Amino acid sequence: MSYNIRHANPPSKKGVIELETIAEVIRKEAVDLVALQEVDVHIARSGNVDQAEALAQLLGMHYYFAKAIDFGGGEYGVAILSRYPLTDTRKVTLPEEAEPEAEDRVLALATVQLPGGQRVRFGSTHLDVLSGANRLQQVQTINAIAAAEKLPFILAGDLNDHPDSPAMAALDQAFQRSCVSGCEPTFPQDKPDRIIDYIVFSRASNLKVLSHNVVPESYASDHRPVVAVFELSANPGSPNR
Repeated sequence: MSYNIRHANPPSKKGVIELETIAEVIRKEAVDLVALQEVDVHIARSGNVDQAEALAQLLGMHYYFAKAIDFGGGEYGVAILSRYPLTDTRKVTLPEEAEPEAEDRVLALATVQLPGGQRVRFGSTHLDVLSGANRLQQVQTINAIAAAEKLPFILAGDLNDHPDSPAMAALDQAFQRSCVSGCEPTFPQDKPDRIIDYIVFSRASNLKVLSHNVVPESYASDHRPVVAVFELSANPGSPNR
């Protein structure tokens, strides 16, 4: 799942924080991995709670948080939730040379230890909202990481760009999208009219898309969650879901 949670503040309720509502959206989908964006950690507006840790506890999952910026006395950024153990976690600061005054953006990375001994690399990111040139640079950085990655690599996030943009065209050089045609819009939540949230996977990986859908959730956040199901084959003829 990719889910921009808007620091668990439902758009219709100014200043109200509903972490359990976000947790329930995730719980209903019974997903194994979640890429979260707009996560508050110890920020006054959301009650000084570590939202990444709190959601992990509510869902019985492992987690990793990567700070993008200091905000409101705490940290604001992206996170990964996983049903399986996480190792080799790291944060990559993404470039913003085209518009240096833009809000800092990061990529959170983790290795996921799957049952049976297989591993995948999973990333959560939130690309620049204002500058297409920045987004293109950020994608190029992510592509370079994918090129050096030996494990199957799944990337998910709010990429803040439309499917036919230069940044998405660049991303397509290294990744395949979980949905390539007839895809449902993801934003805004009440009357979605654009696709800006994606799940993609490295072209070199042994992953196969079994399904892709946008969850019709219109209350909890200003984005709708995106869910993809993959099959990972260890060897030809030996699938591992």
